[in-house]
Amino acid sequence: MRVPRMIAVALAGAAVVAPAAACSSDEPVPGRNPQAATAPPAPTPTPEPTHPFTGLPGAARRPVLAAKIENTSAGKPQLGLKSADIVYVTQVEAGLTRLIAVFSSKIPAKIGPVRSARISDLHLAPQFGRPAFAYSGAQTKMLPFIAQAPLFDVSDSRAPGAYFRQPGRYAPYNLFADTRKLLAAAPKASRAKDIGLTFGDAPAEGGTPRRTYSVRYPAARFTFGWSEAAGKWLIWQDGEKDMAAEGGQLGAPTIVVQYTRTERSQFHDKNQSYTPLVRTTGKGRAVVLRDGKAFKARWSRATEEDGTVFTTEGGEPMNFAPGQVWIVLAAPKPVTP
Repeated sequence: MRVPRMIAVALAGAAVVAPAAACSSDEPVPGRNPQAATAPPAPTPTPEPTHPFTGLPGAARRPVLAAKIENTSAGKPQLGLKSADIVYVTQVEAGLTRLIAVFSSKIPAKIGPVRSARISDLHLAPQFGRPAFAYSGAQTKMLPFIAQAPLFDVSDSRAPGAYFRQPGRYAPYNLFADTRKLLAAAPKASRAKDIGLTFGDAPAEGGTPRRTYSVRYPAARFTFGWSEAAGKWLIWQDGEKDMAAEGGQLGAPTIVVQYTRTERSQFHDKNQSYTPLVRTTGKGRAVVLRDGKAFKARWSRATEEDGTVFTTEGGEPMNFAPGQVWIVLAAPKPVTP
């Protein structure tokens, strides 16, 4: 039987269209990439938090403990300084120096010799919030100032059970402290926070290669020598290696020489030598030693509650090398107020 011509044409058209429709179901939808739709985005790595005092990763922000440490030959070698996050060098009577060791990321079991407080200490402490402050004695006229300062007093008179006399040393250079007991006496001490320091690569320009750099006080001299092998500036004081009681020479990846005004305070010692007042607010110049180079820098600190900001001469952040930092507070010219 013959198929009518019109029906035959219709059937032939259907045969052509059907395969075309089947092929179109495998084509991608315009504007959509089937592979991209199935592949999950790569996760963005989260940088590990760093400690605000050292720039090192992984360290807990423990409570802040600041301790006044002896810094003459009679009290050396000191114990615990190698574990400090920040070490301040400050001038005291007769042109000598003492240290303020600041601990948070790593707290050693014992520290010392612990010595008496000075008025300049109270001007540095507020940037840490309310730290625990370890010291041994102070001038009677200064006690009301300590009582009003934003800190927790864990001196030998307030936390006597935390202190002990170290055998083999003589008074007053034999008073040491148990840090666990010190912090137990200040359970609400502030934890570490940003105090303005920045860490990272050194500026690409502006550094002058230096093997040594010296700082003079009226009755003390520091020399910092770069050690490529150790990756830090090793410390000499008065021509002698500054050794640690734990062993090895003291040193740090970053040394900051912060030039400040040093004035006569209202306090003086039993020999009538006036106590210097080191001004750490305002603005000034500094030299930052890192990576075997000396960088000219500027510092600024608006109020005592603020930290100190260090910048390059061009106004960019002056990054420190990660690790311990020594901040040497020195007058532009040695002065006994």
